[in-house]
Amino acid sequence: MNATTQENGWPGVRPEVVAEVVSGLSARLQKRLDGAAAKLAQRPLSREGDEWRVEVDEEALLVLHAPGGVIADPASVHCGCLLAPACVHRAAAVTLCPLAETIEGGAESSDADADADASDADASDADAPRAEAPETPSAPEPVLRPEPAALTPSELAAARHLHRAACALLAAGVSGAGAVSQAELLRAAHRARVAGLYRPAAAAVTVVTRVRAARSGAPDHRLVDLVSGLRELLGLTVALSTPVDASDASGAPEPTPLGELRGSARQAYAEEGGLRLYGLFAEPVLTATHAGAVSWAVDAGGRLSTVAEVTPHGDAATAAPLAVGAGNRTVRLGDAALSHREFSRAGLAVQGATRSAGGRLGAGASVRAVRAAGADWTAEPVAGLWSEPPGAQVARALAAQELPYESRPAGSDLLFLDVTLLGAAPTGPGGAAQLLARVAGSDLVIALLPGHEHPDLSFRANLALLATAHGLRLRLIGRLERADRPQLRLLAIGTPPDGSDQPGPIRLALAADRAGRANLGLERLQTADLQTADLQATAPRADHPAGPLPELPTTPPDGPPVHVLARRVAQAVTTGRSALAPSAATAAADRSLLRVAGLSTAAQLLDGLRAAAADHRRDVFGRVVPDDHDAFATAWLAAAVYTEALATALCSAAWAADGSATDRTRQPARA
Repeated sequence: MNATTQENGWPGVRPEVVAEVVSGLSARLQKRLDGAAAKLAQRPLSREGDEWRVEVDEEALLVLHAPGGVIADPASVHCGCLLAPACVHRAAAVTLCPLAETIEGGAESSDADADADASDADASDADAPRAEAPETPSAPEPVLRPEPAALTPSELAAARHLHRAACALLAAGVSGAGAVSQAELLRAAHRARVAGLYRPAAAAVTVVTRVRAARSGAPDHRLVDLVSGLRELLGLTVALSTPVDASDASGAPEPTPLGELRGSARQAYAEEGGLRLYGLFAEPVLTATHAGAVSWAVDAGGRLSTVAEVTPHGDAATAAPLAVGAGNRTVRLGDAALSHREFSRAGLAVQGATRSAGGRLGAGASVRAVRAAGADWTAEPVAGLWSEPPGAQVARALAAQELPYESRPAGSDLLFLDVTLLGAAPTGPGGAAQLLARVAGSDLVIALLPGHEHPDLSFRANLALLATAHGLRLRLIGRLERADRPQLRLLAIGTPPDGSDQPGPIRLALAADRAGRANLGLERLQTADLQTADLQATAPRADHPAGPLPELPTTPPDGPPVHVLARRVAQAVTTGRSALAPSAATAAADRSLLRVAGLSTAAQLLDGLRAAAADHRRDVFGRVVPDDHDAFATAWLAAAVYTEALATALCSAAWAADGSATDRTRQPARA
């Protein structure tokens, strides 16, 4: 049975296959590779079983053998042209194929953006949980060996190779990072993985995936994710390839342990014995390469865990229905016969449970699970998640972002709040409307954003409906959005503890089978779910249980000009080293703006970044001498790390502020 490209797309390919095939091209053909890939993408693609076929021309046929949908060997790519196997068609084909996971126990995924969190999430893909490989029932537990005190020569050489490749890609920028630059980074990533540097290798694959998304204009591409990926990769390679001198370490922070820098080949699952799980909510997972759903649960001790159903897809533009449909699939845990939507409102009694350090529940053959009763959000142990003060929750989420993804506790970036909706106001970028809400027990006003920006998911439509419900009191779950004003990506809502007994202009009135909660990414709210108590009481009331609703702002609040440095950091990633050469007037204006705001360190870093970008050595004839771009990458990394730290500090300060967003004035941050 044939399947067209519109249905299945290109098969996945292992990163090392791309590196090997591209490296086999001559220098002349490497220059033609990007153009050849663009032409090949226009050719019809068909599939029959595990073989994908492309008619290059009237005489040459390209055949991709991909068992399980993944090309795992360069010999699996056959071309009928006269130059094969050193032809540009084979290299163009693997360049078009999406990068597949390296299944070594779930240590690497092809995007980050997904995260279990995406959280991103990855999720955050900061917006969604990261797609992970399911636990293999027969896989042996990893053997823990003592970590060497220093890098071996092979590890050090691999780290330096990876660093050089990352520097070259950064200097070229997205616009100049073609298939050859990407393949070189993948080759360095494969060498690092073979040497045991799993975390840097995974970070490099993530960067290549995001560069591909940027160059192709993929709908889920976010420049901030690419900047974050490059910052992590360069930070790891610098830490690994730079020796630490103990004699000069006085007053310096403790270096990151080598074991944390190396990462692990596979996630370890610890025996948990019996677990009583209470479903919390479920959300869709949608990244550049994967789609599915993840369910969140809390055990009797209040610890969060996840169960994911995530599979690869061929086209991110049409993958949203796959993510929504995954909510109806059976939870992969023992003999449980309930879907992710059902589990979000029910419970499970599990025997022989295994769980990773990140809270992912194992689905091994020895696990047994049966359906049990769930718990309301207002009953223990679930209600305890809302007892933590908002400021402490934000501090926990920001601290978790500093940890490696696999070491972050499940749900560390989630916030559990009781709020009152205030309606929409033009407080977003460029005056865009945002739904505002006031946190119960304080005057803190936050902006609620869609849990995922994809238009085919129900987040946006649900948020638009909630924007009409002025005065609605909710208990919600959201993912922290790091910004200089309080923002939260809304994932699920439910009735507050006393929602049915307190008078108000409007209340949440969900059907009985929804157990008083709604998964906003998997379920569509209806107008009937928002019940008006009194048709004459739709306006905000001063006697509302949460107090009178404040007047909404008409313009977005001003903040410190952090964007001046952040914009240049992102510009370097987009257009490369050559773009950071503004006129003297522009540089002086940026410097003055930062210094007036008290951001003198930012001004120094920006000047250093521009100076490093313009520092080209020339030969006796005035020609630019190619360098390793190490000085430029070092300056860029310093600016990116500073921007990251400043954004974290501003986010923490915004949530700690006790004042309405309508009358709070921001003081410039001093740094």
